Amino acid sequence: MPYSLAIFDLDGTLADSFPWFLRTINDVADRFGFRRVADEDIEGLRHASSREILSRLEVPLWKLPAIARHARRLKAEAAAEISLFAGVETMLRTLAESGVQLAMVTSDSEANAREKLGDCATLFAHFDCAASLFGKPAKFRRVIRRAGVEPGKVISIGDEVRDIEAARTVGIACGAVGWGYAAPAALRAMAPDHMFDQMDEIVWTLCPGAVARMSEAISGNAGG
Repeated sequence: MPYSLAIFDLDGTLADSFPWFLRTINDVADRFGFRRVADEDIEGLRHASSREILSRLEVPLWKLPAIARHARRLKAEAAAEISLFAGVETMLRTLAESGVQLAMVTSDSEANAREKLGDCATLFAHFDCAASLFGKPAKFRRVIRRAGVEPGKVISIGDEVRDIEAARTVGIACGAVGWGYAAPAALRAMAPDHMFDQMDEIVWTLCPGAVARMSEAISGNAGG
């Protein structure tokens, strides 16, 4: 098995929260005094790094903790509006049943993460939540220590440039999904170890044996 531990991001990776973000961002901007996002700004921001986004929107760094706390409260209130992407539950169950430990590292709270995951939350062995914008490396290291897995057997899977940067900081593999917040081209430019354009590609990469078993079962059923 190429990886023994998969560390997942939540928003944009497992949970389809980008529509909620677009509906909410300008209310947050007005509250905290940074620049509003116009429709024509969105695609450019999807191609930008986190630091570039902060610069373009003129977000004061000292306000980031308060903005993050406010965003978590808003997400808790909007939990019913944010669903998992199609195929997430099957993907996570296949990984867990194939022996891959699952961990969650997100900027959201653990309570919000568990609510969004629903029944899938029980598949995760480790949660380390409420990460600051650039605080994922420390949380990755803590999860890896708790899991007792060598860094060479760990992969982080996320949807933003900062997820790739965090994985490289701690020396683990990085996988990027093409259906989240950042534009696929921006992620590919970072040359992640794996680029996932479809949910089932995660299973093909992390659990090739499971795919083979599934194919055999399908073939056997067809032959019978």
